[in-house]
Amino acid sequence: MRSRHLALALFLPALLLSAGTPKSGKKGSGPVRSAKEAKTIAEQETGGKAVSARRIPLNGASGGWEVDVQMPRETKGWRCVIDADTHLVHSKTRIEQPGAKGKSEGPIRVVKGAG
Repeated sequence: MRSRHLALALFLPALLLSAGTPKSGKKGSGPVRSAKEAKTIAEQETGGKAVSARRIPLNGASGGWEVDVQMPRETKGWRCVIDADTHLVHSKTRIEQPGAKGKSEGPIRVVKGAG
């Protein structure tokens, strides 16, 4: 009987510890491999809508992703660099709203030349 209590006393803490750890899902399942995954990370970080993502070389074998995020009701958007290995935002930079017509873009002008 005593050995049964001893076994339960050793097994119970291990059972409680394993039950209390949250499952991380896809976060730890390897590098970020798709633009969709990178966009999701950037959207969660900024609260905006990701409009483009492209692969970039970044401090390691897996590289990273550069994601442009449009911010509704704001004058500027974000350019996020996502580390593919850690699934974290490496840097965030304010940019002109991506996908929107900027001030530098005006109507098309036709220049007639000699010819």
